[in-house]
Amino acid sequence: MHRTLLETEMGKSRTTKFKRPQFNAVGLPVSAVKEAGAGEEEYGDDSCPAAELLEKLQSPSADVREFACASISRVVQQSQTIPGFLQRDAVRRLGPMVLDSSLAVRETATGALRNLSACGGQEVCEDMVKHDVMTPLTALLRECCAGFESAVMQMKDQKNALEDVANEAVNLLWNLCESSSQALSVFNKAGLLDLVVQCLERHPHNVELAISAAHCLHTVTEDNPELLCSMNTAVLGALENVLLTSQPGMAHTLLRTLAAGTLWNLKGSLPAARQAQTLNAVAATLSQCLALDAGALIPELRQAEEIRHRNAPAVTEVEDQAAGELAVEEMNEEQEAPEQKRNGKVAKVDNDFSDLLPRGKEELREATALLTAQQTSLEIIVNMCCSDDPSDDEWEEESSSDESDMGPDGLCDGVSNLMSPLCLSAEVHEALINHSIPEKVIKKTEFPKTEAMDVCHQNPSWRGLIKKMQRVQSRALTCLHSILSAMDVESLGGPAALQGAAQHLSTLVFGAAEIPKDEEFLEAVISAMRSLLQMFASKNIPQCMTPQQLMSLSEAATRCDVVSVRVNAVAILGITGSTLAKEKGTAETLQMIGNALLQVATRDADLVVNGEALDALFDVFADGDEAETAAKNIQLLPALKALQPVFKAKIRKEGRGKYSPQQLCVLDNIKVNLRRFIGYLEKVVKK
Repeated sequence: MHRTLLETEMGKSRTTKFKRPQFNAVGLPVSAVKEAGAGEEEYGDDSCPAAELLEKLQSPSADVREFACASISRVVQQSQTIPGFLQRDAVRRLGPMVLDSSLAVRETATGALRNLSACGGQEVCEDMVKHDVMTPLTALLRECCAGFESAVMQMKDQKNALEDVANEAVNLLWNLCESSSQALSVFNKAGLLDLVVQCLERHPHNVELAISAAHCLHTVTEDNPELLCSMNTAVLGALENVLLTSQPGMAHTLLRTLAAGTLWNLKGSLPAARQAQTLNAVAATLSQCLALDAGALIPELRQAEEIRHRNAPAVTEVEDQAAGELAVEEMNEEQEAPEQKRNGKVAKVDNDFSDLLPRGKEELREATALLTAQQTSLEIIVNMCCSDDPSDDEWEEESSSDESDMGPDGLCDGVSNLMSPLCLSAEVHEALINHSIPEKVIKKTEFPKTEAMDVCHQNPSWRGLIKKMQRVQSRALTCLHSILSAMDVESLGGPAALQGAAQHLSTLVFGAAEIPKDEEFLEAVISAMRSLLQMFASKNIPQCMTPQQLMSLSEAATRCDVVSVRVNAVAILGITGSTLAKEKGTAETLQMIGNALLQVATRDADLVVNGEALDALFDVFADGDEAETAAKNIQLLPALKALQPVFKAKIRKEGRGKYSPQQLCVLDNIKVNLRRFIGYLEKVVKK
């Protein structure tokens, strides 16, 4: 339903969520569905059809009940209609319908609740759980799973229908558990884990249901110690069996990726004797997924679609194309809207929009599954690089952007050692290195291939993949940032390999006529660049980016609305300046960097960015003849004296309501360091 990207504010790792797309029961967005019934009404924005549709749920006719449920499923995707349904007790009235005597009604009723949960957000999900939707949903899943092997359900069409109901039920369960801690508690206590695993085990002949189950498992197993305590070998075995499958196709690649992510979440429950083997299998699965070349496969899939269309009736192609275009338009609109998440790890992302696509879009489904699998793989690797120490989740570092001591008087004592790499277990380290994960991640940071971009631009129903390809690149850059934070120089191939990575990042940022403005890309690339430059500075490795290039990056970043981009930009200037301060003949460049940092410290509207800029100034002008000369030339001492009372007043005025306790702690530390640093500069002037 959501998921993630690391956001670094003042050096702390944060995670953002991405809203789950809004689905409906029949696999199409509201704009793509046309009613078959001749007497159907068109509902405008100003009228709410809730009363009439909810009344039809009581009809003795199964066809009328199915029509009502399917209509509700579509209408609630217009979010302005949701309050009208909730005011009329829609959840309580739809709940029993999931156990209707008709399978078709069960599917559409569950789909209506699924869409209500997806479109209504967290508050609606919590309200649904309060109205006890989990009770009929649990009963429905039990009946579905019992029917999978029942002799009564051996007819092919019936069996498919039963699995379609189960697919809607699993997706509803996934939404609720993502948004409601109470739903997650019911999941833990009601034995739902085993039911979802049964749906996962349908993968040999129903990969769509298995993928839904795998998404759900990937969600409920994250940071859920209560569930981990009840984990059994049958669940672990089912997940490991999925990893061992070798079916071709991108849907199965996505399935294996989600199973790998779930096993990583369950690593604490693995028997000691199987941990190394399972971890190796997880890394191998992620490596195989990242080895796939989306840039080559997407044009091939599009060509296969064209060949199929040439051999299909013309009317089918036209209808299929139109529905696909509308579906992709819908998914484009809905895959944005980041939302904050508490912990410091990247969460799983449901960006698999393939069930928005009509049945005739097999190749587009495959392409979507491929990109979703690669994005998910990169997010799992980020989590593998995160420390299990909660303090490390909150604080990747404090406020100093350089590991060296700040200068006289013990400035920033106790803070400068916090830039050490995150803890990475030897087993994880070995698995990632053995499967060439760092190299494959760097490969994925490249811009999407022109051929694939052109193919998607040329076909309206494929255009939604452009954003997904760009998102894979951004996730790869975020993943590179995590790998750089968690591994040492030698593990990453030594100085030469790191210089090659720096050259690559330099090409991404500076290769075009102007620096890319896409915020998601900029946020990811600048965090990776900061990690790399920090590693260079701490190990005295020469780097290829000129101060002038980094200044231009900083200028572009200061115009960005994303706070973490501006924070990382000034941190990069701090790292660069502190390195240059140790060299001869750099005073003029230090003046340029100092002026830029002073401007940010003074003018940026965000205290976090002000603090990072001051912190960078402490690094750059802490010591050395070149730094002393530059500080005098830019009048650093009087500038900081003038800024000091303004900064203190801003913390008092804005701090409590606008910033977290952790951020305020760092800001208070910077305030103290500012006073000390002014004292240090006063001594320098008197020399």
